[in-house]
Amino acid sequence: MTQALTPRPQTSPALEFEEEFVAGLKSIFEEKIVFNQLLGLKITSLKAERVTARIDMRHELVGHYAYNRIHGGVISAGLDAMGGLAVMAAIGARHMDEAPLQRLQRFIKLGTIDLRVDYLRPGISEYFELRAEVLRLGSRVASTRMEFLGADGKLFSTAAAAYIVS
Repeated sequence: MTQALTPRPQTSPALEFEEEFVAGLKSIFEEKIVFNQLLGLKITSLKAERVTARIDMRHELVGHYAYNRIHGGVISAGLDAMGGLAVMAAIGARHMDEAPLQRLQRFIKLGTIDLRVDYLRPGISEYFELRAEVLRLGSRVASTRMEFLGADGKLFSTAAAAYIVS
């Protein structure tokens, strides 16, 4: 049974990123990573403990013409991108003592080491919500878990990944 991502209990007030950091991270994720642009990935929430984004269904994303369902490659690429975004947010939160632009430079070496996707049901929806959180951020490797949901909140896919961070 798959458990939905639930925020962990906070021992201190939720961390808020500066506008400059948020704008810079959105620019990297939505514009500079051109493949994310092709997928139509748009960040909807950027928190240290959890990130969310949205993909609107378009004809170019259809994987099965008879059912108008989203292609599995879009799902896996979107989940991988979200895991990376969650790691970026966690790294940004870890180094709040640095200036926003300095923290944005820390993502240069970030890359996927391993990705596992579980496809639970066909992805048929007008749009999709993607969620990700970091389970562990080490000095060299980060572990994440992600979810891919339909407009009605139904869980379509889950993923777990590892990323090199240094």
